[in-house]
Amino acid sequence: MKYKNGFHRLCRIIVALLLTLTCFATAQTLPTPPKGPGKIVVHTKFGGQIFGFDIDQNGTEGVLADVKSLSNGNTLSAVETFDHKTGKILKVIVKKITPVDDDIVIGIVGTSTAIVEHEHADCASCFVSKRPYHLISPLDSNQYTGQLKPPHFNKNDIVIGVSRDQGAPIAAFLVLDNIYPGFNNFVFSWDVAKNTFGPEIKMTDPNFEPYLTPAFALDTKTNTAVLAQDDGCPSCTPDIGLVDLGSGKFSHFTGLGMGSVNGLAVDSEDGIACTTTQMDANVQFYDLKNKTGFTEALPGSNGRLYSGTDVEFDPIHKLFLVGQPVSSTGQGSSIQVYDRKGNLVESLNGFSSGFSYIALLPKHRSGFVTDPAGLRSFTY
Repeated sequence: MKYKNGFHRLCRIIVALLLTLTCFATAQTLPTPPKGPGKIVVHTKFGGQIFGFDIDQNGTEGVLADVKSLSNGNTLSAVETFDHKTGKILKVIVKKITPVDDDIVIGIVGTSTAIVEHEHADCASCFVSKRPYHLISPLDSNQYTGQLKPPHFNKNDIVIGVSRDQGAPIAAFLVLDNIYPGFNNFVFSWDVAKNTFGPEIKMTDPNFEPYLTPAFALDTKTNTAVLAQDDGCPSCTPDIGLVDLGSGKFSHFTGLGMGSVNGLAVDSEDGIACTTTQMDANVQFYDLKNKTGFTEALPGSNGRLYSGTDVEFDPIHKLFLVGQPVSSTGQGSSIQVYDRKGNLVESLNGFSSGFSYIALLPKHRSGFVTDPAGLRSFTY
């Protein structure tokens, strides 16, 4: 009897070992999910063009503006939310058909607070007469919950840059005050939870004056707005501007690369900025504290055709993602992924996008970009 029980125990041990080895072998041979463009596609509800979008890094939804020119000359403009996992449109927050009005998604700031600009004109040939900035806070409320109302803001104040540091308590804005003869760019901060505003700081440096549209980001650790641009000269070296959003103190230093700055992102924890330049297909990395930097050519590039556009930063994995509309490493468009030391980590190929904005979900190493079909998911 003892022999029989011992034999059964031995059999069970052997079976368990075989199962373990089989599971291990299966795990070893499972294919790694491909990186790059994914299968989730977000189609706008009414088939219009996307006038801005973003995804909530602290939730499950995204938001986009759906704008379509109709055959009768009117414009259909809608603001819609969608599900990250399925791409399904969840709610049409607002829909209007007018001669000229439209909506633009500015972005998501703070914790799940989306900002949508509405442009209203009284007639087709009229200037914009109203420009409210609506809030959806939190985004999964799927309705307008208020307005962004900085001091002295009016219809002539156009947000042309916003910080992309979701979860941070402070958001920063670059604004064009579009009124003659006092055209100017200014920056300010907004405490999203407290709904309080920092001072409006006018940009007087010629590299950051109106209509040059500087690239813009925020160093959340030092509360410093970071701007990058040249003076409109295609062969000139960009300038890097630093604005203390509390005191208004401005400093700057000469950057690297050639021509307009297309993209800018900041690693606030390490004080590193990353930019792309238009005329040389290079990517630059700056130590903001020491005002120094170095430049790297995008992989395989040999001219301005391969220049990068938007740059976004993943603070969890410490990665900069650089959009490249004409790929130098594969077919179509690519996203080149760098670490904070300027090392190329990987090339994501096969996109069909100009990369005006790369929306990230860092905790899932995924995101969305524009696509001819709407929005396309991707992983990295």
